[in-house]
This record gives sequence, C-alpha cells and structure tokens, in this order.
Amino acid sequence: MSAAVASASASASASAPALAPPRRAWLTDLPVLAVAVVWGASYLAAKGITTTHTVIAVLVLRFAIVLPVLVATGWRKLRALTGAQWRGAGLLGLVLSGIFLLETYGVVHTSATNAGLIISLTMVFTPLAEAAVTRVRPPASFVAAAGLSVAGVILLTQGGGFTSPSAGDLLMLLAALARTVHVLAMARIKAVRSADSLSLTTVQLGSAVAVFAVLAALPGTGASPWSVAADFGPREWAGLIFLSVFCTLFAFFVQMWSVRRTSPSRVSLLLGTEPLWAAAVGVSLGGERLGALGVAGAVLVLAGTAWGRRSAEGAERGTGPVADRVAGRGAAGPTSS
Repeated sequence: MSAAVASASASASASAPALAPPRRAWLTDLPVLAVAVVWGASYLAAKGITTTHTVIAVLVLRFAIVLPVLVATGWRKLRALTGAQWRGAGLLGLVLSGIFLLETYGVVHTSATNAGLIISLTMVFTPLAEAAVTRVRPPASFVAAAGLSVAGVILLTQGGGFTSPSAGDLLMLLAALARTVHVLAMARIKAVRSADSLSLTTVQLGSAVAVFAVLAALPGTGASPWSVAADFGPREWAGLIFLSVFCTLFAFFVQMWSVRRTSPSRVSLLLGTEPLWAAAVGVSLGGERLGALGVAGAVLVLAGTAWGRRSAEGAERGTGPVADRVAGRGAAGPTSS
C-alpha cells in the first residue's frame, strides 16, 4: 500500500536524466523489485499486528516513527514550501488519512491476498476517473481490461462459493476508490505540482498523523497508542518496524533514487508486481487459501491490471499527468506507504 510514496516518482520523473545502460539496468531494477516485494508482504504484516480496536493506535505509532526522519532529512526544502503548497499538501494528507484508515480496517477484516489484489484496481480506476473528468474516452482495450479486473475481483471474493463480499473486501474497494481521488487531486492541485516530493510526502504524512492523533484521543476509538506500544512483544515490534522502515522510508527513497536512473514506465512495471507478491506471501506465509474461483479471480485481476496499465501508458505516452502518477503508484496505504 503506497499512497504518499507515489508522489516521489511523480515529481522526480519530470527531471529524470538519461537512462542507465542496459547492462546495468538490473542494478536499478532489483531495489525497485524489492519495494514491490515488501509492499506485497505489508498486507500480511499489518494484519498480524492490528486488530479492530488497535487500528488507529498502530497508524499513529507507524508514522510517528518515520515522520521525524523525513522532517530532518528534508528540513531546508520543507521550510521553502509556499503557503499554497502547504495547504495543498495538507488537503492531500486528509485524503491520505482516509486511505490509510480504509485500508487498515479492510485488511483486518479480509485476507492479505484479497487486500493486495483488490487495491490494485486503483490502476484501472484512475484512468477511468480521469477520462470521466476530462471527457476523453479511454481506449477500448483499457475498458476491456478494466472489465476483466472487476470480473476477477468478483471471483476472488467468492473463493469459497458465491456469497456476499466481506466487510474487509468492500473496505478495500473503497480504499482503491479513495486512492483514485488522491491521485487525481495530486494531478489537479496546481500548487503541489512543483513541490519537492520529499516535502510533499512529509506534509501529507504529518497531516495524516494529526488526524490519527485526534481520533486516538476521542473516546470509543480503540486503545491508545501508548497502551498498544506497551503491550507489543518482539513479534509486533518487528512487524511495526517492517511497516515503518521498509514499507515507508525504504520504499520512498528507492523510488526517488530509481526514477532518476530509469524510466517511470519501467518503475511502474516492477511496482505493478505488488499484487502478485501479496498473493504469494498470503498463501505461502499466511496459510491463506483461495479456492478454484479465487485462483481464477486472482489471475484475472493480475492480467487485467497489467493489460490496463500497458493500454493507458500506450495512449498517454509522456503526456498524461495522471499516467505519470499511476506509474509511480497510487498512494500510501496502511501497509505499503
């Protein structure tokens, strides 16, 4: 899950220099692929340390760990932001807080495999939403790919037989829609287009943490961050550190580094394998079972999102601001951002 981190690729891609020689491309590809792997594993990690009553507390702890590092790293550029950029980034942070909440509550109530595959629908929702806003009809191949992905999600959520989707499945679907809103907002809020990506991410995460802190202080919203931290054992702390350090800091800086050495499309292709890793980790380490319908649905989701990404990139090669951001991933969720 990666909402705020996506802005790194979007901003940095504008100034990307010449591509690395092909023989050295794998040196850039491996760290990016590692980000896709940790993002895929993040759903199971979040599920392992979070319950319905600790969602908000875990979110406060997770980002309270990384926020000081981001502030210290980018302090000079952070101070250089204009008032309009602060307001724009703060607004994006409010949307981001909703994404984190939907994704984290969602992953608690569904499987890590379902969560990772359903959230990948952002990659087809975003170009469709942009087409609706700009009144530019998307390619027929993209519409077909979107239909294939949606059909896959329907089958995926019916792995044990045709029943109503779980509350977690529906929350993840809403999270995918919220990510789409976040991506479109990044493309359309003029003030943030020229903002430094590290500063933009820092302000967004800071706004989100402020929302979580306020919610944590309200009665009836679950355990406090301090009580949750006190109850954590080594396994829970390891999961929290994994989400904070690897799925947020590591992911952000790898994207910043990689888009200056390769193309946004190449980064997109590698990061687009995240749902595959989510399914692999959920099945192999989490002991999750898809069933025949679920397997068929997973295949359709992966095929549809891959086809849709190629179709969108082919139609907007180098010209679509949203396409650039989709290439850098939709947003930072509870697990991957």
